[in-house]
Amino acid sequence: MAKLGFLGLGLMGYPMARNLLRAGHTVALWSNTGSKATQLAAEVGGTAAVVCASPAEVAGQSDVVFLCVGDTAMAETVILGKNGIIEGGRKGLVVVDASTISPSASVRIGETLAAAGIDFLGAPVTGSTPGAINATLTFMVGGDETVYNAVLPLLEVMGKKLYYCGGPGMGLHAKLTQNLVLSNILQAFNEGIVLSTKAGVPPALMLDILSNSAAKSGLIEYKAPFVLRRDFTTNFSVKWMHKDIGLMLDSGEELDVPLPLTALTRQMFQAAISSGHGEEDICSTINVLEDFAKIQVKG
Repeated sequence: MAKLGFLGLGLMGYPMARNLLRAGHTVALWSNTGSKATQLAAEVGGTAAVVCASPAEVAGQSDVVFLCVGDTAMAETVILGKNGIIEGGRKGLVVVDASTISPSASVRIGETLAAAGIDFLGAPVTGSTPGAINATLTFMVGGDETVYNAVLPLLEVMGKKLYYCGGPGMGLHAKLTQNLVLSNILQAFNEGIVLSTKAGVPPALMLDILSNSAAKSGLIEYKAPFVLRRDFTTNFSVKWMHKDIGLMLDSGEELDVPLPLTALTRQMFQAAISSGHGEEDICSTINVLEDFAKIQVKG
């Protein structure tokens, strides 16, 4: 069994690390919220889970280190900062970053690690918390293909679909594109269902029509029942999608690609955060339009 490390034990990282432990691997654990590592070690029992005091300590005990943290700054800190992976890792270590961060920053991180003899893959995921729990995540990976093939069996413990997207940063470009389409579809759904509801079309009827038309969307079919139940329990929070949309706009600027619709969608996500919905699931963004329209979409 492999000697692994995992940094970041939030809604995604905790079940991902747990799946690696359940597969029989030894996993050194660290989280900014230290109690999460202790909790996971107690949950799985035995000696396979090792609670560490720093990312450097995790790296010193691992052949492969995974991380899933919130944003670019967090990733840079735990990888390159004081007591970071680079300080504890030896030559030949592989770092797999499942966070969604800036593609250009990911490339720079990889170059810095390479100078220290450490391999790096940017491997963002999609599938939200249920996918992490059920090991059905989709990985979009950028980096050296030989390194990707070496860690593929470990990725398969956590995910169902794995895409090698090319060189450094390419997995992140793919992930951001997927989230670009997702967030804009969600905004279009919010506008449409609020409009039809205020006009008097029953929401359940409208959803049935959408499901049997060219506007059919897997995202809508999954998220709409939560809206009708007014259940905004977090699988993927508004604040983290807002962060991702910002990364999309940054990439658009770097690549000279205008993203006008996406820019407006980000403002609607900002409005949801400003209204107190930042920690809720992305489907709670509908509250912004409902407040404007003085109508509520519910079953």
